[in-house]
Amino acid sequence: MAKKVIISGGGTGGHIFPAIAIANALLRLDPATEILFVGANGKMEMEKVPAAGYQIEGLDIVGINRQQLWKNITLPYKLWRSMRQARAIIKKFNPDVAVGVGGFASGPLLMVANRLGIPTLLQEQNSYAGVTNKNLSRKAAKICVAFEGMDRFFPGDKILLTGNPIRRASVDIEGKREEALHAFGLESTKRTILITGGSLGAGTLNTCVKNGLDFLVSNDVQVIWQCGGYYHAKLVDELGTILPSSIKLTAFLQRMDYAYAAADCIIARAGAGTISELCVVGKPVILVPSPNVAEDHQTKNALALVNKNAAILVRDSEATNTLIKSAVQLLKDDKRREELGVNIKKLALLDADEVIAKHIVELAK
Repeated sequence: MAKKVIISGGGTGGHIFPAIAIANALLRLDPATEILFVGANGKMEMEKVPAAGYQIEGLDIVGINRQQLWKNITLPYKLWRSMRQARAIIKKFNPDVAVGVGGFASGPLLMVANRLGIPTLLQEQNSYAGVTNKNLSRKAAKICVAFEGMDRFFPGDKILLTGNPIRRASVDIEGKREEALHAFGLESTKRTILITGGSLGAGTLNTCVKNGLDFLVSNDVQVIWQCGGYYHAKLVDELGTILPSSIKLTAFLQRMDYAYAAADCIIARAGAGTISELCVVGKPVILVPSPNVAEDHQTKNALALVNKNAAILVRDSEATNTLIKSAVQLLKDDKRREELGVNIKKLALLDADEVIAKHIVELAK
């Protein structure tokens, strides 16, 4: 008899992509598996999940507004309403197991599933667990994590070190360096920095590159600069006529594998999904954690690598003065780059999507 699985969570690509990857892996194991996603109304999963070919139901849950606290006055009602919605969804779908990947919707859905006696599995992407997952872990059957030392937050006997699901096509870089450099119009005789702030971009990283253009050119460094859709038009207006040919500005990177393959070092934010990809790529990395995330979890993600001599950390508040100089210095230090590349590669966990899917199937039985 086909198994039924509910996957809940979302809010950001860092939650949505692993959820879709796990669903795809479940179908590879058994194409007859029935999968239903549950997300938060108004969030990006309500578009991204159907685009990936899956059905999704929405809850009216919202997160805590930390900037305007008065707006949280309706939060208890929305939580109560979301739990009622979650109960109705679970009763109708009748799942064998419920999976939470983080994000607003996973809280109400898994709380209700636990109350109804449905086995639950948590997938915690970050090195620092959020309040919701810590609370849900008490009744979860299994907890899949991507970093060591997570018994600080969760019962040790439930933890499985699986890694985070990654975009396989993005990390397939073997033998592609020359092809990638040609695609970007870059020279094979020069060192290349990849700077990526994610799909939305990162204001701090963009400011650093903009201010450091002359320094980069004078040091004969070329750059793949993924600035994000939010910033692209303004940067083109500002720099369009003066941007050196060695600096390749783009809103998005359609071929992430080319960007990784071309890079001699990489500057990035420290989201869990990004870090999981960087570990597999095995290139030297400078991480600039975003300060605009709950519980500063990106800094904690970055420190998990820094403490193993697998990455360099530059604080967001210090980046404007130090980031570009640190990157150029790293490019000139072959021994340090090799050391960082070897160490970060040791932390790579492959096939996380299939490993997690197999644990879900075990629970469903």
